[in-house]
Amino acid sequence: MRQGSGESEEPEGDAEGLFSMGDLAAAASTEGADGRRFHDGPQARRLLGVKEIHAEPAAADSLRGRQIIARFPEARLIETDSHWGIPHLHGNEGNVERWVRVKRETLVLGERKSFGVRPNGRSADWIAPGLSNGCAMACAYCCVPRRKGFANPITVFTDVERVLSSLGRHIAGLGRKEEPNQCDEQAWVYDIGENGDCSVDDLISDNTADLIRAFRRRPTAKASFATKFVNPDLLRLDPQGRTRIRFSVMPPDDSRLLDIRTSPVPDRIAAAADFLDAGYEVHFNLSPVVIRPGWEQAWGDLLRAMDDVLPQRVKGQAAAEIILLTHNQDLHQVNLGWHPRAESALWRPEIQQSKRSENGSWNVRYRNATKAQAVDALSHLIEERAPWMRVRYAF
Repeated sequence: MRQGSGESEEPEGDAEGLFSMGDLAAAASTEGADGRRFHDGPQARRLLGVKEIHAEPAAADSLRGRQIIARFPEARLIETDSHWGIPHLHGNEGNVERWVRVKRETLVLGERKSFGVRPNGRSADWIAPGLSNGCAMACAYCCVPRRKGFANPITVFTDVERVLSSLGRHIAGLGRKEEPNQCDEQAWVYDIGENGDCSVDDLISDNTADLIRAFRRRPTAKASFATKFVNPDLLRLDPQGRTRIRFSVMPPDDSRLLDIRTSPVPDRIAAAADFLDAGYEVHFNLSPVVIRPGWEQAWGDLLRAMDDVLPQRVKGQAAAEIILLTHNQDLHQVNLGWHPRAESALWRPEIQQSKRSENGSWNVRYRNATKAQAVDALSHLIEERAPWMRVRYAF
């Protein structure tokens, strides 16, 4: 391994036939017709200017790890025993002052240690074992840094074949979906990006491409992921209707305050038709809904804009999830250190209540009556401004 130190300034074979190492090698050489990809362009480089890579030895030595290291040849490679145990990243309160810089300049490579598939029932039937956690974007309400401790760069898992083998066995064991549900009428839906953004991950490696290609072969299952980043490279992957992309949208003024380093909301909406034409199922996440003065007017304007911009072919297959803000007391303190303006919208104790999460931390959600009123108000706005938008669920 190339060694470095100090901080930067600013798996098993696939018994079910879902994946092979030959696919991984072939995917690495895939390019657009003109030989250029978005991930080589200036926008991608602004989002990810990697200067240091912390890597577990096995991850660095894997095929995927070597591909990633070669992609960022100027980055220092620093060996670490555990992707969760990097002292100057995890548990270091000083990183609050470098919140965005760490995301842009630092990358972590590791191997997954668990490969379980968890039931969900809301956005998807199942939560797949992810191939990353963390993100280069910096949404002020993101749930992932609550677990990682004062720094949330992308950690990429390199044991791709083990993850896809686990998924293949799970899909094969389920057989066909006998009863339709709100997740999908016919297919088992697997969320492949619970702790990151798959569109951004594609700027780093072919992990997202491998997942999309794998589900293309599965007539009984679909991949699904939410994104706030428009990555044209994903249009080349020919998902053949077996991947659902969910563009997260919110009023543009809210996004400029809260969705730091993401694609502008109008760009996400405008991209929907291109992704549909490329073979994706396209849904929308109305997420998060932040209750603030004037929020209903702002959401009404957004829905009207979507109705004006989206072509009928997108509307005819679109569905949406309404997700009200969930915040966190620890994240509130972190945000006060790097983006206190966001907390004026996110931290509203007069209309919020605390609830203990599964991992033991205290989350903050809108009070039950406030939340119910907001869901009802937004549902009426959808009926009025975007009646074609079928709401799958509200949370």
